[in-house]
Amino acid sequence: MSNAVTSNPLLVASYAYIALVWGVSQLVYVPFVAHLLSLVTAILYASCHASLGLLLKEVDEANSSSEHSSSTDKASVSSETLKQSDAYQFPLFGSLSLFSLYLAFKFLDKELVNLAIGAYFLFVGCFALTMTVVPLVEKVTPESFRRQHQLTFVTKLPEWITQGATGEFNFAGVLAFLGSAGVCSLYFMLGKPWYLNNVLGISFCLQGVERFSLGSYKIGAILLIGLFFYDIFWVFGTEVMVTVAKNLDGPIKLLFPRGSLLPKNGELGNAPELSLLGLGDIVIPGFFLALLLRFDAHRAQVKIRSPSDVHLSFPKPYFVSALIAYILGLATTLFVMFYFNAAQPALLYLVPACLFSSLLCASVRGEIKQLFDYTEEEEEEDATKNGDDAKKDK
Repeated sequence: MSNAVTSNPLLVASYAYIALVWGVSQLVYVPFVAHLLSLVTAILYASCHASLGLLLKEVDEANSSSEHSSSTDKASVSSETLKQSDAYQFPLFGSLSLFSLYLAFKFLDKELVNLAIGAYFLFVGCFALTMTVVPLVEKVTPESFRRQHQLTFVTKLPEWITQGATGEFNFAGVLAFLGSAGVCSLYFMLGKPWYLNNVLGISFCLQGVERFSLGSYKIGAILLIGLFFYDIFWVFGTEVMVTVAKNLDGPIKLLFPRGSLLPKNGELGNAPELSLLGLGDIVIPGFFLALLLRFDAHRAQVKIRSPSDVHLSFPKPYFVSALIAYILGLATTLFVMFYFNAAQPALLYLVPACLFSSLLCASVRGEIKQLFDYTEEEEEEDATKNGDDAKKDK
């Protein structure tokens, strides 16, 4: 491993900032633009690095499975990888889903539609929030206690629920699930307040980016370009996107106060005016940024030596340049939105920012071919080989 590799305090700081800005925003008004840009930046930094860490941990666990009994510290979760055919079909199926929601709101009872969709997202959100807070709960509970108290499901849960998770949960997992279920219950009982909406929305972003792989740079580019035209058509060409966004009441967006937290009734937390950012405008570019981070790790030849290696840093020119470009693209989206006082398709600005920044970085470094040839399958094979070599050295 390169001597330039050092510990990465920014990863821990990102998670801390997400919690801090959420808490502070309940007490005082945080300027809207600064609130949005800083929170999204922290979410992307944390989730992209978590995606890299999950890949490394999976390989490490696979190579050590013969030496250790089944783990009770954390359910192992495998990531999903997008295929090229999926990338071509994604905008099509996205359009069908969006138009179906539009028709549902147009011809059915809006409250009934929101109840059904809200129940689904709340159910999935409970698991997303559980997986997000489990590491924190594990840190504050003694290891001996966690190993002595565990829960095993007799009946295997459906794959669409567990997403590859095992049926064993230790005390930390059970405690995290109960707390998450409580948060989800409060979300409904309190009338879906913006601050609890953001708890679930942030969890969706963190877990989505962490557990999803685009497969290769080519597939990522195809997906982004397809969604670029998808966003433009449904926002500028029709009323569908705006109608669905205004009527759909669920944790599929992050909400940001634009004014005092104390409205006329004096109740804290119900901001008089809220702006929203769809989770897709965070997660979709997040997939691409996470891919670039893994490409940086591949270039730096990061090897798995111990579980602590997932917290090490390395040169990240592609990830850093794309993250900066994303922030500038999002800032441009906000500027145009305020200037024209109209909703803007964020991917119109974010897709070119992410693609051009990565291509520019590759061009300057003379690595265009390496970037287009990189695939996640190749990276997984290299990581597995490194894990096997480390095992032989023991």
